[in-house]
Amino acid sequence: MKIFDSHTHLNDEPYAGKEADYVRHAADLGVLKMAIVGSDYNLNAGAMRLAHDFANLYAIVGWHPESAKDYTPEAEKLLLEQLADQKTVALGEIGLDYHWDTSPRDVQRKVFARQLEIAADLHIPVSIHSRDAFEDTYKILQASKIRDFGGIMHSFTGDAKWARKFLDLGMYVSYSGIVSFKNAPEEHESVAVIPSDRLLVETDAPYLTPEPYRGRPNEPGYTHYVVDAVAKFRGETPEHVAALTWANAHRIFGLSEED
Repeated sequence: MKIFDSHTHLNDEPYAGKEADYVRHAADLGVLKMAIVGSDYNLNAGAMRLAHDFANLYAIVGWHPESAKDYTPEAEKLLLEQLADQKTVALGEIGLDYHWDTSPRDVQRKVFARQLEIAADLHIPVSIHSRDAFEDTYKILQASKIRDFGGIMHSFTGDAKWARKFLDLGMYVSYSGIVSFKNAPEEHESVAVIPSDRLLVETDAPYLTPEPYRGRPNEPGYTHYVVDAVAKFRGETPEHVAALTWANAHRIFGLSEED
């Protein structure tokens, strides 16, 4: 199997100095490519560094809703430079987080909408974080030009109804280790209705470790087990899910499968 981890944080502190080891272990499990996702000054810089250090890694850069309060004109200037880099494949992760509320909600909405404007101008896809905020996330996406540049609902936790609403906007839907949890009925329901050409898999490592390693530190290679869980709830083989999500990741990120 060839697997693409469409959203991981190998640029985060738990992996510092050991990134090459995790990349090798991922390859042993069939995870041959991954998108390294930023969210603020430091993590964006880390995503860029890893994307240039490893041929099979790519960068996603943007300002997470938790860091929206720190989004300034200077931050935007640097973000635009990073988005112009040939190893950058998307803008993210951006969106809304009404669970932690570390940035005021009005600021989150403003920064989210602004980054969607940038994505539209650059015609680059977006990776969307939405926690306890589907209603407002949907409204802001609906008001944007998202159908023109595309995007991903990262680590999707909604039911089939919400999945269909985001699919109607042209979004891809990505599942993390949560889909492997026994107490995740909404994810089990929604993953079964995602069209084959709109499905993605991810780890969101170091968070959301899938079964059978739940409770332990996560890593990009464990996308292998996310693929297993997605296959189970779709009634498909892991090989089939790996192949279609591999193709989908290359399509949304504008990459060649041969790179």
